[in-house]
Amino acid sequence: MEWWIIGLMGSKIPTIHRSKTPTTSAPMLRVLTYHRVANLQDSPNLNPQIISATPENFEKQMRFVAEKYNVVSMPQVLETIARKECLPRRAVLITFDDAYYDFGEIAWPILKALDLPATVFVPTAYPDQPERAFWWDRLYRALMNTSRIELRSTPIGILPLADAKMRQQSLKRLQHYIKSIRHREAMALVDEICDKLDAEPLTHKSVLSWNELRQLTKEGVTLCAHTQTHPIMTQLSPEELRQEVAGSQRDLQREIGETLPIFCYPGGGHDDTVVNVLREEGFTLAFTTLKGQNDLRTADPLRLRRTNMTRRASLPIFRVKLMRWGAYLDRWRQKRRQQRQNRGLRQ
Repeated sequence: MEWWIIGLMGSKIPTIHRSKTPTTSAPMLRVLTYHRVANLQDSPNLNPQIISATPENFEKQMRFVAEKYNVVSMPQVLETIARKECLPRRAVLITFDDAYYDFGEIAWPILKALDLPATVFVPTAYPDQPERAFWWDRLYRALMNTSRIELRSTPIGILPLADAKMRQQSLKRLQHYIKSIRHREAMALVDEICDKLDAEPLTHKSVLSWNELRQLTKEGVTLCAHTQTHPIMTQLSPEELRQEVAGSQRDLQREIGETLPIFCYPGGGHDDTVVNVLREEGFTLAFTTLKGQNDLRTADPLRLRRTNMTRRASLPIFRVKLMRWGAYLDRWRQKRRQQRQNRGLRQ
């Protein structure tokens, strides 16, 4: 679907002949977002939409970044912004959301071998709770494994489940709706649907344990807050909002010790109220799902943009996404996609 980008540049993306070693500094920061690095067949009970790259493609991407860009660490970014300085030219920050187990098994060994730093945003209610699964994984398992041909009496009408395509479409509609309602109501709906479809619980952990996370910090991985239960933060009450923000930071401090005042909004959900709570709780950097690159001279440090990676991104597409104009195209596509989703919810 993204090959139209390559068409704008011809059949081949030109090679960039630039030294990794910076000769000057620059204010621009590119932030890459990954969730999972895995092969589809390795985790059939987890939602494949969350896979950001196969191990093979991820290694290719990281080798390219190591050769052509300057990968910076989260502490380096924090210090640079605090001092109002500039980063090295072609600076890239690598982030992983949700602390899925395959970060430790697959992604980190690749990064470590290339000496590339990374940050993991941890939803702190999930480590050491193997029976607890993210709601999108629960819904995927429920809809894909049911023998029913439809699901009646839902807030968005009858959901057809007769074949794989129908199930994928119904899952997509449910996900969009769940993100649009209050968090408590949304989680109650997930429970109800899973019960109706007789969904079996996951039999193995999907998130890294605290011991595994502590070991990763010893090896150089930065861990930062990602709430406790991964709600869409604009769908919380004021009390719930503050608990998720402050509680996740306390959990990290309790489990790993000193923690940077850095946050990532689950699903990107934020508004002025959410940002103000983060500021009041002492956070100095926060990351959204808004697409684009960051000019650190003008960017709001509590609304930093990122580039989300999907498993469809071949190496040529990956290279385009790192370019300045590629980020603008990503932002345009994100706006169009959001407009389509909003129209779908109104219908």
